[in-house]
Amino acid sequence: MWPVLMKLFFLIFAAYAAGILAQHFRQSAIIGYLLAGSIVGALLFNYATIAAVAELGVALLLFSIGLEFSFRQLKALGKVVLAGGILQVLLTLVAFASLLTLLIPASQAVIIGSAFTLSSTAIVLRVLLDTAQMDSNRGRMALGILLVQDLAVVPLVILVSMMGEAGSAMSVVMKIGKTIAAAGGMVLVFYLMFYRIIPWLLKKEGLFANRELTILLAILSAMGAIAGAHAVGLSPALGAFLAGMLLAESPFATQIRSDIDAIRTLFVVLFFTSIGMLLDLRWLAVHIHLVLPAMVLVFIIKTAVTASILKMMRVDIQVALGTGFSLGQVGEFAFVLVVAGRDSGMVGPDLFAGVVSVTLLSMFLAPYMVGYAEPMAEKLCSRLFNRPASPMPAGDAVGCPKTLIIGFGPAGVKVAKRLQEEGVPVEFIELNPAALDNADRQGLVMHLGDATKADVLDHAGLHDAAVVVVTVPDSRTAARMIRAIRGLSPAVKIIARGRYHRHLSMLAAAGASRVVDEEQMIGDHLAEATMAQLAETDFYTMACRIIGKTPQSESTAAAASMPEDKPEKSGSVH
Repeated sequence: MWPVLMKLFFLIFAAYAAGILAQHFRQSAIIGYLLAGSIVGALLFNYATIAAVAELGVALLLFSIGLEFSFRQLKALGKVVLAGGILQVLLTLVAFASLLTLLIPASQAVIIGSAFTLSSTAIVLRVLLDTAQMDSNRGRMALGILLVQDLAVVPLVILVSMMGEAGSAMSVVMKIGKTIAAAGGMVLVFYLMFYRIIPWLLKKEGLFANRELTILLAILSAMGAIAGAHAVGLSPALGAFLAGMLLAESPFATQIRSDIDAIRTLFVVLFFTSIGMLLDLRWLAVHIHLVLPAMVLVFIIKTAVTASILKMMRVDIQVALGTGFSLGQVGEFAFVLVVAGRDSGMVGPDLFAGVVSVTLLSMFLAPYMVGYAEPMAEKLCSRLFNRPASPMPAGDAVGCPKTLIIGFGPAGVKVAKRLQEEGVPVEFIELNPAALDNADRQGLVMHLGDATKADVLDHAGLHDAAVVVVTVPDSRTAARMIRAIRGLSPAVKIIARGRYHRHLSMLAAAGASRVVDEEQMIGDHLAEATMAQLAETDFYTMACRIIGKTPQSESTAAAASMPEDKPEKSGSVH
């Protein structure tokens, strides 16, 4: 066991070092993981040794993606984006399969076409976030199409698996029917578990706030879904995706995704390093003259299909071209499909090596293609359509930026009510699920989760907020939240509640723009209340004296000070 652990240590260390190197050259860290696998992983392991761990990494990745796929979120993308994504998958698959049938058998052409249809969600979204283009028209179009592509991975995997099974047409139909029936039963069980039972458990008092128990429940949910799908003869990735998608309908999805992020990251790194092990560097060096033209052709076809579909749907041509350039690469899930084709015996060694090489080189260039998509689209439009050069059309105009309030206590609710009176949109982040019903009754938007987690802050729309108000009374917890907020959004204004005067410097050092000193404010209010009370007492005393009546407070005080059988002088009373 220890030799294997040492090899894993060196593999993960190599992935870490290569990831840092890749980011230094403005590449995605995924490129570093692939390089580490192709160079170091091939020396330490054979692919079969790490394949099972890599498959688990894919399943956990799909579980976390499924958590993003609530039906409400899909609906919010709009009909144009959803229809464009579906057409992009179908027409790109048809285009590649039709072209490849001139060179290879139809079954192989469908498998390779399916692989080339998918783009890299991880790389594209990272570049869009880094360049603040996620909310642009191009960003929204790319995001919608990528989500549809990720959703299409599951049926494409099933399609490839079906094609690899020999037998008559009737046996294939029976197999499809059995798969559909098993999937239907699994969906029913998953619906009860992830849509009813698990949310009910998480609403129990104190359970959701206990991170250890919630993390264990999240891991059990993902692993149970993977094992359940395998038990009924379905793809573990399919089970993980369905479980995540059903659980996404609950308000706990964001926090669960954040809870499993660490373990998912470990397995995903192993997945990409295992994929890197598939790259045959000697084969690539000998066939580079074929790989490079193939990669350029893939980019042209994907860009042309995507841009044409969006233009057909009356999207601005510059936005359509920019989206096409952004999605012109081949993504990480292509490896899943081509490995399934290889394992079924339908994809030979040379064809497999070629697809892996094209995909990896495409992913190397992806950050540059996404980053330079706007100027390339602008220049192409000015030359082909005689359009004057203009900036890429931005997103829809937005109104007043929202305020994000952390903590649904009396202080946070008071702030929200005041802001709503002024027409400022307000959203909450709260860890206690018991507050959810109360927020719904008041018509307030709430995101359940731990505001010290980057995923929770990002999902709550931190980048769209102008101000974040931290109302959490515990200063140390508030400081962790402020540091997390500042790390994701350096420019956002942060107003923090300082429960005790001695903690003000800690909150300011964490990155708060302004700290409200609660003790100082309480002192001011107490002083004002005291002065008001004194004013009322003086007015009452003066009024009594004018009418010749002894004030009740004076008569009471005199009676209380009248000695009974004691000397007139007495000691001071403290």
